[in-house]
Amino acid sequence: MTDAERIEAMEIALAHLTRTVEDLSDMTARQGQEIAALTRRLGLLMEREAERELAGGGTIPLADQKPPHW
Repeated sequence: MTDAERIEAMEIALAHLTRTVEDLSDMTARQGQEIAALTRRLGLLMEREAERELAGGGTIPLADQKPPHW
């Protein structure tokens, strides 16, 4: 293998690696945005559930109640 062929092979490998790094970076950015959105939604759901439990008075939350056949 000549020096020119080795350099060309290295340039090809570098191009593939660069593309992979860019793809992974984009994927990581999208996942970060999705995690932030899901975190906000979870916070809203937790607030809504807490308000519903407070509005229910002194009753046991539905999730903690035993089914009627117990």
